[in-house]
Amino acid sequence: MDLRILKLFLPFCCLFCIALPTFAGDFDGSKPLSGSISKIVEINPYKIINDVDPDTVGLPKNFIIDFEGKKVRPSKDSLIRRTSQIKRVEHIENKLILQGVEEGVENVDDGLAWSMAISKKSGMVVLSASGDGVAYVVFGTCTPAEK
Repeated sequence: MDLRILKLFLPFCCLFCIALPTFAGDFDGSKPLSGSISKIVEINPYKIINDVDPDTVGLPKNFIIDFEGKKVRPSKDSLIRRTSQIKRVEHIENKLILQGVEEGVENVDDGLAWSMAISKKSGMVVLSASGDGVAYVVFGTCTPAEK
């Protein structure tokens, strides 16, 4: 390889090596994330419902993940005001896994358990939640949140 090409190529390699860990660090649980839901699928024993509205299942369309406070809360502009406690945080492969449980409405058997997988590479989110005879799969994205 020509030495001039190597001299031009080497700085780009160094920049890439420095920038990659910085980008990956955005989704490692060290700083808050801002998320939004792009699609919800509801599954029950009788049918699969695509494109469920977040409001009808009590989810905010936009949310904040507060790792320090161990909470997933709605964004300020959300109509849904419920906050969820993060009970467990795990790092596996290139994913950040959050888990919790929700009791639901009083005197209604609608409690459920949930698990959220966040890609450390892209910020893509898949949340799965299941309860008594129903499951939800939620797709979305996260970005680093403004403090």
